[in-house]
Amino acid sequence: MMSGSIEHDVKARAAGDLVSGSVGLRNYYFVRAAFAAAWVGAAFTLGKAPLAATALLIAYPAWDAIANLFDISRNGGAARNLPQTLNVAISGITAAAVASVSGNMNAALGVFGIWAILAGFMQLATGVRRWRSFGAQWTMILSGAQSALAGAFFISRSFGNGTPGIRDVAGYAAFGAFYFALSALWLLFRRSA
Repeated sequence: MMSGSIEHDVKARAAGDLVSGSVGLRNYYFVRAAFAAAWVGAAFTLGKAPLAATALLIAYPAWDAIANLFDISRNGGAARNLPQTLNVAISGITAAAVASVSGNMNAALGVFGIWAILAGFMQLATGVRRWRSFGAQWTMILSGAQSALAGAFFISRSFGNGTPGIRDVAGYAAFGAFYFALSALWLLFRRSA
């Protein structure tokens, strides 16, 4: 009889952790959506100035590194979250690389494209892994795949004759905001259903 009570307590605690984890993940997705939306707004307003455009192109992967690092710390650490751990490193290197080629928008867009491909694959892997715990990660999987495709477009655009600008990346960030918001709303309504 005692073992049944212990088993019930363990199951109740696990269910509570899942709800707590689901709420935390939902809030994390809302914050990511808000940042991406604000970034898009800044790209269309402040991004007209070359210095601001450079700062925005550095800030986007830098934010991705910080956000993933925060998520890793809340979800079991680096060893349990290898794709996100790799994404932290990739995003940090990308921010530094974009800063180093900031005078050349074609090169910066090419670096950003490589990052979008790698970060997209890491996001896709994270979505697949989280599906077991939280379900309904199809938006994150789709977002990761689309990020990889957008990265290929950025790379091809970086070799073009014209000079690319911050607006070339704004659509990518807008889709990121959409996918994160959709994921957050999915978790919100799934929990209240």
